[in-house]
Amino acid sequence: MTRTILDIHILQTVPPSNLNRDDTGTPKTAIYGGVRRARVSSQAWKRATRQAFEDLLPASALGVRTKKVAEALARRIAHKKPALAETAVQLATAVLETATGSKIDMPRRKPKNGEDPTAAPESAYLMFLSNTQLDALAELAVTASGPDGDVKALTDHLKKNKAEAKRAVDSRHSVDIALFGRMVADSADLNVEAAVQVAHAIGVHKSEIESDYYTAVDDLSPDDESGAGMIGTVDFNSATLYRYAALDVDELQRNLGDGLREGESPSSPVEKAVGAFLEAFITSLPTGKINTFGNHTLPAAVIVKLRDRRPVSFVSAFERPVPQGPGGGYLRESCERLAQYVPDLERQYGITSDENSWVFRVGEETQTLAPLGAGVPLDVLMRDVTAAVARRVGSGA
Repeated sequence: MTRTILDIHILQTVPPSNLNRDDTGTPKTAIYGGVRRARVSSQAWKRATRQAFEDLLPASALGVRTKKVAEALARRIAHKKPALAETAVQLATAVLETATGSKIDMPRRKPKNGEDPTAAPESAYLMFLSNTQLDALAELAVTASGPDGDVKALTDHLKKNKAEAKRAVDSRHSVDIALFGRMVADSADLNVEAAVQVAHAIGVHKSEIESDYYTAVDDLSPDDESGAGMIGTVDFNSATLYRYAALDVDELQRNLGDGLREGESPSSPVEKAVGAFLEAFITSLPTGKINTFGNHTLPAAVIVKLRDRRPVSFVSAFERPVPQGPGGGYLRESCERLAQYVPDLERQYGITSDENSWVFRVGEETQTLAPLGAGVPLDVLMRDVTAAVARRVGSGA
């Protein structure tokens, strides 16, 4: 069966930083090819990608992942009908429990300083719902509870129309839910299979962790009083990272559904989602310790492949650690590795597809990628990739 798979390969150099730390505050690492490499978890980069969506897509196309889902729904109910403000939380709790099968209850933890002890009940785990789904649930609560917001009236209605509530949370999935999936522990039928797989980013070379000893001076200390007001250490590393993601466009289309609006082609929802993911994944950056290190970099090289059988990562090109170049740095040698490895891999497996391959590169160090294709600006790459996806989706290939 022919498939539509987008492979995204990225080389990005990050200076001293701590993008993603473990429970001790140390940058995450991994052993690969027998040496320790810098690592940034897939979860960290998926989070950064989702946050980037906020600047690329309207709120109606996105979702909310929170335990405070009853509070979020209650606000929508009160906004739709202000007279129901007093019972909004109860209405929200009733409709959510029916729709998701999950228990919505008061949190067991004690209220923190400044936290309202009478706050709304919460779900036992993070609930991922699109803004459109929350609006549909709010409309159901307002309509079925009558003019006075009668909780019993809503409950009676839900007992007879449970499918209506479940349908509200199992249709019109947002772009982020369609891409990254959703798990509802108490209702497996509401689970959404993720359309995208994001690998842990790893350094292409051996990387050591260093520590920065810092001090902070008390501005009001007398001149004759020596010593720091605060001292501490922060761990960091630096690396040229190989990043990879595989997007199953067919799964994305199934998750989004037809999504048709007046004047839209069948491929429009998928095309918009693919374009947003490409830009967000390529340009996003986890924000761990970003104020300390200011490590704002962008990728030096991006390779995108449109495949019809299965995703293929190029991480094996770096199983043997990349050595430092004669003039220092790892980027040029990393690009040379890819330029040698990728054609050989694709030739041996018979998966060469030059017409469905795009390369973006910045700077002299990336010129060795020329055998993989003429470099194009990022906006051209995204335009051509989304157009190719639209043709595939539109043709049903």
